[in-house]
Amino acid sequence: MKQIIRDNIPHLVNVFTRMAYRRYSTLRARLSARWWGVIMGRKCSFLGHPLFHRQPGSRIAIGANCVFNSSPGSNLIGVNHPCMISTLQEAAEISIGDGCGFSGTMIACAQKVTLGKNVRCGSNTMIMDTDWHWNDPRVEANAPVAIGDNVWLSVNVTVLKGVTIGEGTLVGAGSMVTKSLPAHVIAAGVPARVLRTLDGDGRSKENKL
Repeated sequence: MKQIIRDNIPHLVNVFTRMAYRRYSTLRARLSARWWGVIMGRKCSFLGHPLFHRQPGSRIAIGANCVFNSSPGSNLIGVNHPCMISTLQEAAEISIGDGCGFSGTMIACAQKVTLGKNVRCGSNTMIMDTDWHWNDPRVEANAPVAIGDNVWLSVNVTVLKGVTIGEGTLVGAGSMVTKSLPAHVIAAGVPARVLRTLDGDGRSKENKL
């Protein structure tokens, strides 16, 4: 360990404060998950208090080793609101794989939302399989969302209903995903479109699609 000097004291205080806050937040979040009937895997950790809401007859299952950042300073990019995980109708199902990370992420499910393993959700991402007001005649039917393993959704990405995102794909900041994306690509824009393919190591290929 480095010698404690004036230069590193603020950082050390911040580290120990976050450790204590994480323990408190994790205990509180686990109690909230149990209250709402949320299935949660081992070693999930929390900074700040997430909001769970499970409609009776629906299912929310979270894998092991997931991280939830819900307080404003828990991510230095900035978190605008807590993580919010909610089912909206009976028989709706949210399934989150092991090792996923969330910062101020909102997941809303009226039918089915599935996230694979090691999905990264940047600050203030939104994932939904519904337009919320499904009784409005201008709105089309709810449609499932599926996000593959190792997908990275950058800050302020929105994923809309009926979308599948293939394994290993990266979606650029501020994008709105309205249509499905293949595996191992970089996509961005409003609406998001494929910009480049990725090789097996996750590196961008030179050719532009």
